[in-house]
Amino acid sequence: MILATSLSLTGCNEPLEKDERSPEPAPQPLKEVGDWEPGLLAQCPIITDGSSEAECGTLESFDLSACDAESFEALDTQGSFTLHVVSNDDPDNINETSTLKFLSNGRVAYGTTLMKETRVDSRTFYLSTASTLQDGRKVRNTLVGCKAQGPNRVTGCSVTCLGGKPTYQLTFEAEKVVRRPGESESSGLSLIGEARVTHGDAVDVYVTRGHAYVVAITHITGPGGLFVYDLSDRTSPRLVKSITFPGDSYWNGVWAKDDALYVASAAKGVIVFDISNPADPQFLHSLPGNGAINVHTVFVDGNRLYAMSPSPGTETLIFDVTNAKQPVLLNRYQVPGVDPSIATFPHDAFAQGDRLYLNHWRFGFLILDVSDPTNVVKLGEYTYPRATSHTNRVGRFGDRVIAFEGGEDWGAHLRVLDITNPAQVKLIGEYRLRPGASIHNMELAGDRLYLAHYQDGVRVLDVSRPEHPREVAYYNTWRETDPYRGLSFFDGAIGIRRPGDGYLYAIDLSRGLLIFPEP
Repeated sequence: MILATSLSLTGCNEPLEKDERSPEPAPQPLKEVGDWEPGLLAQCPIITDGSSEAECGTLESFDLSACDAESFEALDTQGSFTLHVVSNDDPDNINETSTLKFLSNGRVAYGTTLMKETRVDSRTFYLSTASTLQDGRKVRNTLVGCKAQGPNRVTGCSVTCLGGKPTYQLTFEAEKVVRRPGESESSGLSLIGEARVTHGDAVDVYVTRGHAYVVAITHITGPGGLFVYDLSDRTSPRLVKSITFPGDSYWNGVWAKDDALYVASAAKGVIVFDISNPADPQFLHSLPGNGAINVHTVFVDGNRLYAMSPSPGTETLIFDVTNAKQPVLLNRYQVPGVDPSIATFPHDAFAQGDRLYLNHWRFGFLILDVSDPTNVVKLGEYTYPRATSHTNRVGRFGDRVIAFEGGEDWGAHLRVLDITNPAQVKLIGEYRLRPGASIHNMELAGDRLYLAHYQDGVRVLDVSRPEHPREVAYYNTWRETDPYRGLSFFDGAIGIRRPGDGYLYAIDLSRGLLIFPEP
């Protein structure tokens, strides 16, 4: 999925100045293992040796001889689970994420698909649904459990059958969405204001001129768009305007400079609004303006606007925004060697002066020299197995330049990178929660790192010792009872913004805008 913001040790978009703390001994680089362990997750394949006449995808068609039926007695099949599946054909590289939601009426949703056949009891975990194609062939999708590890985790196998034959086999692991052991709703963070968007899924926010500009993407509740909230009373944010464009409703990122607001649109690129009157944005134009282009995120540093575009090309657009309302395109940078067939594209970025730190999904984390925007030079990179490099923030700590990088996947977590020498990037620290709740966006202010961590809510870390991130506050935004919970792996806290006005602003996909006094 989705986002954007941040700063150095001294404040938003200020130079990376040295601090005066005593230097620490050089840490030893850590071993990189990726976000999740490769390999099959269970041993329960479809029987294909002719010893079974059972229809493909039925419970009897699986070889469950290596499974532990008695373990299901401990499994708590209520509420929502996040789901990770890997391909039997290439379990080291091919994976997907989804969800299982056990409904109060006894039915089960696999993502947004309602499973028609369910048998879940103290010895069995079986979910299946079938349909018929126009040519008369039957398609059946099935998940069968192999083993439960306590009340909150289960592993098993999945198959897609076409015309009675297995066409796609996978194994899976599922983890129940519950609060982390020992946690309450919050610690060190107090919610003072909240405002739900009227339609769409809220994904990002930018705060300026006493207003919060929230963007949303299309959802079952309606099209996405821009929602403007007056923050005169932060305990009760007041919606003063909403904007949607027909046929253009996936607005995923937002930033502002002077009297201009920049919105990342999946259909029109960068949409520019005039916010001279902060409560009443007026459309000016979309950029680059020469056909459909998907811009996923935006970032402004000084007089530069960076727009990360995954399609139709895989490029980062660089604009001069000296005149904020009239951006001038300087370059459409594409990383040399990009191969769209391996799902690599610019997803998000952080910029500071002559450096652009670009998250390029499978390509990993890139350090670019943009002193001449027409001739971008790659200085260094960091990648890892099965990379989904998604977002980052960079600051100076003593004599070191440190990058905080996060992916977006099963097991995605915070990586702390020493990038003082861009040609020799070193992994020096990590912060991991449970694998079923991915990290998403982050903000850096001094020695505090603020994370939007999907189902694990907002997390605040003390990173004064970068190799040892220490959690100092949290707020669990995810609630099972909120509308449309549990239908996507990408659920919960997604956006985070710390503008320096004494407050922290978070976006939750269901709840919308959340406001906290800065801890």
